[in-house]
Order: sequence, then structure tokens, then C-alpha cells
Amino acid sequence: MQLAFCLYKYFPFGGLQRDFLRIALACQARGHTIRVYTLEWRGDVPAGFDLVRVPVRAWSNPRRYRKFSAWVDADLARRPAGCVIGFNKMPGLDIYYAADPCYEEKARTLRNPLYRLGGRYRHFAAWERAVFAPASRTDILMISSVQQPFFMRHYGTPAERFHLLPPGIAPDRRAPVDAPAIRAAFRAEFGLRDDDFLLAQIGSGFKTKGLDRSLLALAALPEALRRHTRLIAIGDDDPRPFQRQAKALGLDERVAILRGRDDIPRFLLGADLLIHPAYSEAAGIILLEALVAGLPVLTTDVCGYAHYIAEADAGQLIAAPFAQENLNAALAAMLADTGARVHWSQHALAFADKADIYSLHERAADFILSHAHATSETA
Repeated sequence: MQLAFCLYKYFPFGGLQRDFLRIALACQARGHTIRVYTLEWRGDVPAGFDLVRVPVRAWSNPRRYRKFSAWVDADLARRPAGCVIGFNKMPGLDIYYAADPCYEEKARTLRNPLYRLGGRYRHFAAWERAVFAPASRTDILMISSVQQPFFMRHYGTPAERFHLLPPGIAPDRRAPVDAPAIRAAFRAEFGLRDDDFLLAQIGSGFKTKGLDRSLLALAALPEALRRHTRLIAIGDDDPRPFQRQAKALGLDERVAILRGRDDIPRFLLGADLLIHPAYSEAAGIILLEALVAGLPVLTTDVCGYAHYIAEADAGQLIAAPFAQENLNAALAAMLADTGARVHWSQHALAFADKADIYSLHERAADFILSHAHATSETA
């Protein structure tokens, strides 16, 4: 069966992009053909994928996305697919993979009311409504239950259209038997002494992930801790605003901001703490990647996967409404308490051995293929 996957941009280091690729490969492995519609593709193209770079341009992203949807609709009319799966919100989808939080909720709680008068808001609100409105026939694959009430509140989406998936941690994120040797080599490479602390913040979209909050918390550490603590942030985003902030806070020599890379497991094993004080996060796969690596986590409870950190007793959550002083105090306490970090690490690894946090991509493929077959039988 021909399956069509739609996403605006593919790059190797985004969580949404990695999920798309693993789900598409799982469908391909079961004998189905994969067509991908995208505006931009960075990285290798898997063998057998029919990659369609949609040739539309516009002066703004909303206008470009509207042209993208129109072009894809026209192409699907000429070359139909058994199922159309979207990884960004847009009209015409059979299945939407809900990696992003509710836009309407963010617009109403994190933005000035005047924001909702603009064209950008009108576009993204309309595209979200096309997926979640009661009249829509799009089924929704949820990666966390946290966002579902927001969609139902703003759009009245019927509950039966939501389908919750378990997380899907890649096996290479688990701590290997030689984790201590990898950690020692990593810390030697980055010039970290035994009494130095390394904070890791990993994920594209530095603003949404709360990198500004992390810098403030690092700057607020007591001097005895701060001079032994470094922060490495990794992601595909513009680092300049945060480099300026670090400089203004006197943290130039304590902070490094790196582009996305494929050796993240080394950072998870080499760090002392994952810090992830996100403003909004539908899931937060990096929280679980840290957990299965045995790395204690400090995060905000608005993240969809934050509850796993609490269930595993693998770190601390900053409760909403967020207060910077709470993050500052929690960071200082976690770094100062070696025994607690050992406790959190051990509990994380024990949780990783028993929890169903690995099967997302196979379960998503199950649903896509079941949906496609059901549709073909009733057509």
C-alpha cells in the first residue's frame, strides 16, 4: 500500500523528525511504499523513499504552508495514497501525529492578547482547527495525555479520535555496560575534573525549551558551586540571543551552545544533570533518553513526559506556575547532594528495565496500517 507522510522540514536531530523517520521505516519494513512530502530535507534519504520536495515559495511561513497544502492536495488527487499522515497540523490528513502542543492554548496563555489579531495566529489557529474540529475526520496519535484536554476544550474534539501511544526511546540511548569508561573519556575530552558539574540541555527550539531559564539558574548558583559548573546546550536553533545572555550574566566561559549532533548518548553519560525547564512541551523525549541513560533530570511539570520522571523517582519537577527562584533553588540543591543524584540515577536505570517506553514507533505503524486497511475496505 502507498502511504503519504507530510512534514514541513526534516533534519536529523529533531524529536518530531526522528519519530517520523522511525515510523515510516517501520511501515516500509512491513512491505508498504513510502512517499514523503516536505519543503526541506537535510540528511540522507532512506532507500526506497519517494521524497517529494514541494516546490513552493512565499514571503512568510504561513503563506508557504498554505501553498504546500494546496500543492500536496493536487498531487494526491493525481497520485492517491492509502493513508495521509501528517507531522504538522494541516487540512486533509487521515492521521495526525501530535508532537506539538495545542497552539490555541499557547496563544491564549503565553502570548499578549494582541497576538491573536495577527495573520500568523489566524493561519495556525485555522490549520489546528482543520485537524481537531468535531467535523474533521482526522484521527490523532497522541504521544502524551497532557495536551488532550486543551484540544478538547478549545475545539470540542470527540474523545474517540485520540489514540495514546507509549513513548519510543531508541535502544542506543540506554546506558551500556561500559558507561563508566564512556563517561570518563567524554569528561577528559571536555576538560571536566572530578569535582566539576556538567549540566546538559538538549533540544531544538531553545526559547521553548527554557534555555534562558537555565542560564539564569546557573548564574544564581552559590559561587562555590558556580565556579565548578558548566552548561552545554545542544540543538538546531539560533544561539546568538542566548550567547548574549550568557555574556551579560558573566557566564561566557561556563556555557557552550552546540549545533545538533548524532552523539547525544555520550553527553547523557558524561553529564551530571539534564536541565529542561521548558515553557511548553507536548512530550519531551529527551527526558526519557536521560532517564534510560541514568542521568538525573530537572524539568518543569508542563512537559508531557515529566510524569515519568516522578514515577521513576529520577529527578525533580518544577511545578506550574513557574517561578525562577524555584528552579534556582532546585538546581543548587541537586548539585550539592551527591547521594540524591546517585539515588535518582539508580532509580532511573531500574525504571528503564521494566517500563513500556520503547514501542511508540511500532504501535504507531500498527495504527496507521490498520486505519489504511479499514479505509480501503469501506471505499
